[in-house]
Amino acid sequence: MNWDRIEGNWKQIKGKAKEAWGNLTDDDLDRIAGKRDQLVGRIQESYGIGRDEAERQVSDWETRVGDGTDRPL
Repeated sequence: MNWDRIEGNWKQIKGKAKEAWGNLTDDDLDRIAGKRDQLVGRIQESYGIGRDEAERQVSDWETRVGDGTDRPL
């Protein structure tokens, strides 16, 4: 699934993001509003990881959401 589709369906997909990154609050996910760079930034801050690792996690998650195999990281 490309990111435009994720962003457009964020209200339905944000629950899957919450499953993948449980440290993110509902408020975080509402503020992110499907913006990829904001998701990467919040993951980076919430988990104390580098930008490269956060980018990798989001890319992996994006692939899983697109192929229907979404599962925890």
